[in-house]
Amino acid sequence: MKSALTAAPAPATFDADAFERFLETRTEPAWVTERRREAFAEYLAHLAKPDPAEEYRRVELRFLRPEKFSLAESGANPAEFAGGMTDAAGFGGRAVHADGAAAHVELSEELKEAGVVFGCLSDLVNTHGELLEPYLMTKGVSPEADRFAAWHGAFWTGGTVLYVPRNVSLEQPLHSLIGLSGTGNCDLSHTLVILEDGADAALLEETASLGEDAGLHVGAVELFVGDGAKLRYAQLQNWNANTLHFAHQCGRVGRDGLLQWTVGGLGAKLAHVHQDVKLDGRGARGEVNGVTFSTGRQNLSYYTQQAHNAPDTDSDLLYKTVLRDKSKVVWRGMIKVEEVAQRTDGYQRCDSLMLSEDARSDSIPGLEIEADDVRCTHGATTGRVDEEQLFYCRSRGLMESEAMHMIVAGFFDKVLDRVNVDPVRQALAAATERKLGIGD
Repeated sequence: MKSALTAAPAPATFDADAFERFLETRTEPAWVTERRREAFAEYLAHLAKPDPAEEYRRVELRFLRPEKFSLAESGANPAEFAGGMTDAAGFGGRAVHADGAAAHVELSEELKEAGVVFGCLSDLVNTHGELLEPYLMTKGVSPEADRFAAWHGAFWTGGTVLYVPRNVSLEQPLHSLIGLSGTGNCDLSHTLVILEDGADAALLEETASLGEDAGLHVGAVELFVGDGAKLRYAQLQNWNANTLHFAHQCGRVGRDGLLQWTVGGLGAKLAHVHQDVKLDGRGARGEVNGVTFSTGRQNLSYYTQQAHNAPDTDSDLLYKTVLRDKSKVVWRGMIKVEEVAQRTDGYQRCDSLMLSEDARSDSIPGLEIEADDVRCTHGATTGRVDEEQLFYCRSRGLMESEAMHMIVAGFFDKVLDRVNVDPVRQALAAATERKLGIGD
């Protein structure tokens, strides 16, 4: 299945004229166009402000030059992209997006007959608008958040949609690959997952670059988990070392629902991800697993928020970060508990392992608690590789890179043990080996 492309030229910049030309390239319902116009107004308002939002104060935004990037006039061949989970067997469906303009979608007949909708957002707003309109850029990611959310809301192109009807369980995970190619190309793909009450599904998503040219991704992820539903969502960010990555991501969980969210941050020259988990119904649960590995001069930043908006809700966040060379990783976490959210159990932790003296890790946990019957804790640790462990491995005949891989793998194990999806575990392990130079 291919997304329809128009012959109109894509905008070269992101100003008002470019926005109008961009709208001319789209064939979309009126409600989508109206939301784009509202988002673009927010984008201009944010640009007029002298400083970015507080969460960007530790992000090297000097690397960002929007005028150097534009939307691709036509998408690259989806078959040219390869991800770490591409060869994994047993997917119930698969979608490949290239430069936000071309897509290939497969879905098993069994899932189609069960009412599952899986495909490209730019197509489905036309064919399934009644399902998407209540959710798209309204209840999750808001253009009012900051300039990047508004930028995305105005110019989003394609992306993956997954809709699972009430009480439908998917035995096999679905796979989505977002590809970016060419110097100066910008991808603004959007991921939208909607699980009705009692549904059960897993979506594995990853990013990949074609070559080493500079690219820009300004994306968004919206996950909606209904009452009693269960969603396992994993995203492996593995852009090349010259790509800039910005993303707003939000998950909302209903009564007795469960969201297991796994994040892998491995690629990009500069990355900033804003990740919200909002527990809206009594008994809702959220588990967030994060693995990051930075090398060279990478600058990776994560702002996470666990929002408890109902009683008897549980959240558990664990990030594990490895840093090498002169790279930098920032994690800023917040647990927010509303007054109504009594008997909340919230936990967050970020551990950093330093492989060089020149790397830098900033871990900033936080709590905002309005309720009086809660159990909320947080913590952060930073340390170097134990030289005795390294010496022991070397004395047993391992090369230094192999010994380091063993130590790093052991450091990540606590997170990976929480991830019960084999393709994710295997892809993260293989990416870690490449980061350490094993097999090169």
